[in-house]
Amino acid sequence: MDKFTVHKGLVAPMDRENVDTDAIIPKQFLKRITKSGFGDNLFDEWRFLDHGEPDSVLADRKPNPDFVLNQPRYKGASILIARKNFGCGSSREHAPWALQQYGFRALIAPSFADIFFNNTFKNGLLPIVLPEATVAQLFDEVAAFPGYELTVDLERQVIVKAQGEEIAFDVQPFRKYCLLNGFDDIGLTLRHADTIKQYEAERLATKPWLAHTL
Repeated sequence: MDKFTVHKGLVAPMDRENVDTDAIIPKQFLKRITKSGFGDNLFDEWRFLDHGEPDSVLADRKPNPDFVLNQPRYKGASILIARKNFGCGSSREHAPWALQQYGFRALIAPSFADIFFNNTFKNGLLPIVLPEATVAQLFDEVAAFPGYELTVDLERQVIVKAQGEEIAFDVQPFRKYCLLNGFDDIGLTLRHADTIKQYEAERLATKPWLAHTL
């Protein structure tokens, strides 16, 4: 998992409440047996005018010109602001996979659905909860200024605007530690790889029959 320390990026607005995980990555794309390729189908039913399937060729699709992420001014956006209860619905982990693989590193909203919120941290995304009035102001600024960027400093726990104004945010210390170091659940375990190897070697030396297979 990529480390998250300081990220500066273009901001895109998702001006909808209660965006559910089936909207983030529709159910037909859950048929894939790999963890890759989901970014192409992020918000598929909103981004495209035609129906998408896992074997659809992206170049042959019909983009919806009215959808926010298809607008040229938001091309390459890596920070998404949204309204309350973002990521509700099913618990599919494919939703943060799709957001991360599309290119987003941070999400800002007044609230997130609990399971989605937990899944984002485990996949290198930083979800930031801010007061509804603060998020509304960010929406206004994004609309008013093309090319609007923010800098997210996880170590200092602040969002920095272009003019230098800072917005503080909270993050649970253990989740912060994992993001700063790029540790997913497997990475956390592998910190103890030498101890695990030593234990397995000692166990095999004292109980060699455990190595036998039928």
